Amino acid sequence: MQYWLMKSEPDTYSIDDLESFGIDHWDGIRNYQVRNFFRDKMQIKDKAFFYHSNCKEPGIVGLMEIASNAYPDHTAFIKGEKYFDSKSDPEKPRWLMVDVKYQRHLKRKITLSDLRNQKSLESMRLLQRGNRLSVIPLEKKEWDYIIEME
Repeated sequence: MQYWLMKSEPDTYSIDDLESFGIDHWDGIRNYQVRNFFRDKMQIKDKAFFYHSNCKEPGIVGLMEIASNAYPDHTAFIKGEKYFDSKSDPEKPRWLMVDVKYQRHLKRKITLSDLRNQKSLESMRLLQRGNRLSVIPLEKKEWDYIIEME
């Protein structure tokens, strides 16, 4: 089993949105490294933190589970769609997405500041300078430590 942290801007798509759908697709990824995580590493039943980013107080707000293997991101093929990519072809898709399943809100938001203040998490990729990926793999020990912070 793998562990992940997946970022979304709450004004665009929040943990509350996922809760209302139950299961939804995680689309709009336009980064090759993240696409490769989806394709090569992510598996059904993997665990993921839902992280609200680019907001007043970024942080981990919920838990979800990977509910599908990677499949073509249809938003890349729709002209006028925010994530349209004219170079992506349905016969040979460039971009992928996965389905995620809501599990629960955390009892409290674990803020970016909370994470930065933990010596045990100093090597976490999220906290490394220059890391801007929207999907980040986690070590099991990082996952367990963060769950204990709740």
